[in-house]
Amino acid sequence: MTYTIYIGDRTFSSWSLRGWLMLEKFGLPYQTRMVGLYAGTMAAELAHIAPARTVPAMTTPEGFVLTDSLAMAETLVERHPDLALYPHDPAARALARSICAEMHSGFGALRGQCPNMIAHVWDGFTPSDAVLADLARIEELWALARARHGTDSPWLFGDYSLADVFYAPVAMRITTYGLPVSAAAQTYVDAHLRDPAFVDWRKDAMTEIHDPWPYPMDLPCRDWPVNHS
Repeated sequence: MTYTIYIGDRTFSSWSLRGWLMLEKFGLPYQTRMVGLYAGTMAAELAHIAPARTVPAMTTPEGFVLTDSLAMAETLVERHPDLALYPHDPAARALARSICAEMHSGFGALRGQCPNMIAHVWDGFTPSDAVLADLARIEELWALARARHGTDSPWLFGDYSLADVFYAPVAMRITTYGLPVSAAAQTYVDAHLRDPAFVDWRKDAMTEIHDPWPYPMDLPCRDWPVNHS
């Protein structure tokens, strides 16, 4: 009984990363299908699983179609109550659900002005006040989760959960754009950079070829930090 996850270009698609991590990190059986997000073939390649029109999309073993990351997450929680996709503690679970939903619907400045890209680091990027406000709110949420429910683990609620899935691309954006965060937040970012699942994702991303580059910037670039220990 295998899920099928439809993803776009690994270099750029933050939501694809979230969808893939939901399956990979919790040991669920799945197969991956690549969709031409930037090649212009996505609509044709998703036509057989209507109403899907964006990535990620997922089909269950029975063929049910999920077309949104939050719907995918909640469906997996419903179908796999034995797995701690959300924390088991009710208070922690409520907070984890809340911060996932806030990521899903918010932080428009960060997402709009700092497109997800994991090939290299832009050197000299200057964040706007709106981006800095998004970062401040994100740090507030991370600190609250760690203060109330964290342990010596690097993850927000002790064990890796859907909260970490939803904020993994935030860690990537902080890295790509050299965004200013506290030492505690940087420790959390580094945990994502070291995570074996993300290391594998980025390794596959680096085999992709993009011409033209979807998100050009008039800035020098430097190497992605090697932080795989």
